[in-house]
Formats: sequence, C-alpha cells, structure tokens
Amino acid sequence: MSNFQVRVRGPWAVLLGASLLISLMTAPATANQSDPLEVFYNQSLKWTKCGKASCTFVTVPLDYQQPDDFTITLAIRRIGSPDLPPLIMNPGGPGSEGTAFTQSIAASLDSSVTDAFTPVGFDPRGTGKSAPVKCFTGPSANKWLRIDSTPDTKTEIANYMSAAAKISPACQRMSPDIVAHIGTENTVRDMDIVRATLGSQKLNWLGFSYGTSLGTRYAELFPDKVGRMVLDGAVDPSLNSMELSRGQSRGFQKAIGRFNGQYPGSITMINRLLRALDRTEMDTEGSQTLTQSEATTAIFLSMYSPSFWPSLHEALQEASQGNGTLLQELSYYANDQITPTKFSSNVLSAFISINCWDYPPTPGATELARSARQFSRKAKVPELARAMSWGNAPCSTWFEHSSIKPAPAETTTSAPILIIGTTYDPATPLAWARALHEQLPTSSLLTFVSDGHTAYLGGSTCVDQAVDNYLLTGVAPKTKTC
Repeated sequence: MSNFQVRVRGPWAVLLGASLLISLMTAPATANQSDPLEVFYNQSLKWTKCGKASCTFVTVPLDYQQPDDFTITLAIRRIGSPDLPPLIMNPGGPGSEGTAFTQSIAASLDSSVTDAFTPVGFDPRGTGKSAPVKCFTGPSANKWLRIDSTPDTKTEIANYMSAAAKISPACQRMSPDIVAHIGTENTVRDMDIVRATLGSQKLNWLGFSYGTSLGTRYAELFPDKVGRMVLDGAVDPSLNSMELSRGQSRGFQKAIGRFNGQYPGSITMINRLLRALDRTEMDTEGSQTLTQSEATTAIFLSMYSPSFWPSLHEALQEASQGNGTLLQELSYYANDQITPTKFSSNVLSAFISINCWDYPPTPGATELARSARQFSRKAKVPELARAMSWGNAPCSTWFEHSSIKPAPAETTTSAPILIIGTTYDPATPLAWARALHEQLPTSSLLTFVSDGHTAYLGGSTCVDQAVDNYLLTGVAPKTKTC
C-alpha cells in the first residue's frame, strides 16, 4: 500500500529470510524470432529440496520491451505434490517475499485445499532472492526510519524533503539494472510465465492486500488465463497515491478508535506521547533512543491485527513511564529490522521503489503539507494522519514512473473472482473492496465484520469455509457477510 506496509495475517506474521542474492544475469536469452517470449514460457525447471519444500528459479526478461536482452531469475517455492494444480500466493506489500510467506501459511490451509492444490510462492522481481533492489545501506535505512516524518517547521520540512529526494538516486546507484524494471506491470507478466512453467493452464491466485492489485491487473492482461482467484484486502485500482493515502488515513483513525474502545484512554495517551516525542526522544534499553517516527510505526503496525493490541497497550504503558523499549521493538519488527543497522530483508527498498514506480509523481512539499493538514482535520490522532501524507515524499522526485495510470479495472474474463473486504480494515478499507467488486463484472464480494487487515486464515471459520468452498468448486457466493 501507499505509505505503510506490514505482512500480518491474523495472529501470526511472515518472518522473511536472510541473505539476498542478486540474480541479474549477464547473458542474453536466446528466443524464437516469431515470439521472443516463447523460450521463457517453454523453459524447463530444475527443482531442489529446501527444507520441507522444493525450490527453483524461473528465468524472465529484465525488460519485456527487449526480451532478447538481459534476464533475471525469480525464486519459486513449492510446498507439496508437483502433480496438483498450483495455488500461487502473494502476501502484499509491495515488497514482500512470497516464498517464505507461502511456506509459513501452507500448514494453515485446510486439508481439502492442500489435497486439491499445491501451495506455491514466488519472490516478485526486486524482492527477496529475485534480483532484489537496494536503495539503502544499513545506516542510511536506520536514519530514514528515524527522521521526523511529520515536519512542522520550514527547516524540518527542508530536511525531510532533502532526505526523501536522496532515495531515488541511491536506488539508481546501488541497483541500476533492476530499479527501472520493477513494478506491477512487469511482475504480472512474470506471473504468467511462472504459471506456464508450472504446467498450469490457468492461474489460481490467492492475493492479499497489494497482491489483489497483482491479481486484478492479471485479470486485465490475461483474462483467458484466470482460474480460481481470491483477492483479500482489495485495492481500488482507480485511485492514485494521495487518494490511497487519504483512504488509509481514515482507516487507521477508525482502527485507533476501535483500539481505544478496548483500552479506554489510549488515544489520550498516544497523543500525549507523540507530542512529547516531537520535542525530545525517549530513552530505551537498547543502543538508540525512541523517535516519534518509530513510535508512529509501532502504532501503525499494531492496527493491522487485534493480536497486536495487548502488546501496544503494554508498550504505551511502559512509554508513559519514560521507557520506549517495547515501542521501538514493535517498530523494528514492522521493518524487518534486527538491529539499528541490520535488516533481514530488502522490504524497505522494494516497498518504496515499487510504489514510486507504479504511480504518477506525488506532490511536492507545499501540497504534501496541505494534505497533511487536511488528513489530520478531526483525526483522533493527528500525527498519524499527517504522517500518511508526508510518507509520499520519496515519490515526489522519483526518476521515472509507469505509463499505466490509475483507472477502474476492465477485464473480459468470464472466470468468477472472489473479493474479500473487512469492515474495519485500516490498510485496505472496505470501500475499496466494494469499488473493485463494481469494476469486475464476474466478481463476488465477501464482507468480514471485524478488525484487522485481510480476513482469510485470520481466525474466522465463516470466511475460511467460504474461501475454501470457492477454491474447491469455482463457485463464489453472490453476496455474503461473515
């Protein structure tokens, strides 16, 4: 999503892997002159054991406009029999690895589903082990995550915008090949090659959050190849970055209100804390003080699932006594941050790069400041609302953007598609799921009356049974509320 991403599904989260291997290849692909993509669609895969799963790499063009030139490889992980149709999964982000995600949730799937499908995950280009993009060093990432993300004065605004403007050239310097070729459009084309190399005539897709954007675009580009498609936590493709941010800002404010209902007085405590941190950083038991930006990140993270609410409540109680340790730990968890300067994934670089590439340029400082004031008007926690606007700053000066503009989805697919929206989802508001349902004529909408981001495998038997029945039969409920 536009400003803040976390890969949380109910009471558990995705823990992403260690070393990131550059997979950019220097030899051009040899292609059939009549169809330069044929060599990619017809490639044979070599599978190896990786723990309890099987792993391989799929070769795709670096640039689909020039597929005969350089290639990259995408990491693929399969959990189960190669003889069953693949059910390909994506956790969202953008920027999240799909291999570790699929490994982590495969055991949560009902046996009827795993008897019918083989769970498959892949790291989208620019993430994980699929030509990972790099825009930060450990120290520079830590510095960016700690900077004042709700600047108040001219000096603070200048410092923040200057830091944001350095990210694009850093990406171009550290990842000159892949950074110009990531984004939804290329990833969706990769998805079709992955489908074909797995021997599947149709794409069976389970996409969460940003994964719904990938699924929607696939249905537009490859309408005849859509199989069973679940879009959970749907994104409205007609919205630009600032419109997405506005919707998310409202969503997080509603979630904060729900949290306050369970822990009365929390909003007062949060506002008092964030005002104090804007003036003075707070001591922790670690090597760094707690900044306002880190506290904000911890609060955003905790709204993704009620399972985080007890931890946030404890962290706020601790902070009220002058100790920011637990809030900082939540912030670190949100960004795959192991130590101040060590990260377990490249999610920060990938998240910014893909978002900035996918959408038109976001406004400069003057308009971001205006939007920050607008977002925060009547907000329960104004600092969170303001942060949602300012979070778009890196895309204000991005070096290039996709030629595909935000627009309502249009597809000729005849395949039934199941869309899921959660009533109090902070990151992908229910209104987006309803909008996408209107745009996709063969879709059905399942509404989950609950808190948190996404619904499937989040603890609702009603939701899980509805999704499982659709996956097994291909018949989606007309309208359903759980």
